[in-house]
Amino acid sequence: MNATSTITPIATQLPRSKAPLEWAVSANGILFTAQIPIDASGQVVAGGIEAQARQTMENLKHTLECAGGGMASLTQALIYVTDRNHLAAVNQVYAEYVQEPYPNRAAIIASGFAREEMLVEIVAYAATGPAS
Repeated sequence: MNATSTITPIATQLPRSKAPLEWAVSANGILFTAQIPIDASGQVVAGGIEAQARQTMENLKHTLECAGGGMASLTQALIYVTDRNHLAAVNQVYAEYVQEPYPNRAAIIASGFAREEMLVEIVAYAATGPAS
């Protein structure tokens, strides 16, 4: 095994972040990504938890497709919400995007995010091909 790995940014159509980050990178056959409920203009979508969960899942789907995979390549999702009561809505939207065999998953209640208006964030890992 090589002690160093090459990190490759994944080009997406998501708006460029002002923070020093990539929306997704790949290394050793694994895609690493964190997705938030922003639209094409970089604004957090309005409409509450269901709208934000849907936008976050759309951004995740887009990113996985840009990496050459799709939702079936998703291996793990860590879902962060600001209110335990939001989990039912997030689960409903999430179930529209994933199929069996389901990815591994965890749900975490967070006190808040970098953007105060955000209600959900998803950290995800996916297979991008054979390990290098």
